[in-house]
Amino acid sequence: MRYPIPDLPAGTWQESELEVEKSRFIAWICHVPDVATFEALLAAARHAHPSASHHCSAFIAGPPGEQRAIGFSDDGEPGGTAGRPMYQVLEGAGIGQIGCVVTRYFGGTKLGTGGLARAYGQAVSEALEVLPRGEVTERDPLRLKVDFAGEAQARAWCAEHDIPVDAADYGADGVVLTLGWPRDLERDLSALTSRLKGRLERLDPDLA
Repeated sequence: MRYPIPDLPAGTWQESELEVEKSRFIAWICHVPDVATFEALLAAARHAHPSASHHCSAFIAGPPGEQRAIGFSDDGEPGGTAGRPMYQVLEGAGIGQIGCVVTRYFGGTKLGTGGLARAYGQAVSEALEVLPRGEVTERDPLRLKVDFAGEAQARAWCAEHDIPVDAADYGADGVVLTLGWPRDLERDLSALTSRLKGRLERLDPDLA
């Protein structure tokens, strides 16, 4: 499976701001490959804005459609007016491994439940409009054994097909290459087998 993710370096985030009826909504977005990364983002937002009224949040620490490593919080706002609308915007965008915190400074005018939900959702939507995006490819390990003479050819073939070689284990009669095979790509090794004139042994037949 291939899907978009925030193209932001580890430990960094993107900030944008929205004002509604004098309330400030500051959206923080970062790449969230795991829940701990999201918690670090939330801690950074709280540290940077200790006097803010609320730090509402939502995250998807996995691919789009992930149902386990997700979460959202209203952080004291009326139930369902912040975290869930934020999460729904993230989910609707089809982006994976993403987390968002919206820090609110109350401006003195109550927005009502509908107004709050729209404001939090809009803060996230506007932040996503300018978010740099990359792509992640989910991969599974696939082990191949080749002789020493075929290693360079096997590595060249993998590079041509954007398949990383994650490990190489050398033995007396050859080398075992562990590939990061794209999960959405058929495991067809016929072209590589032909290039190596049959000098190829696949060690993971159960993944066929």
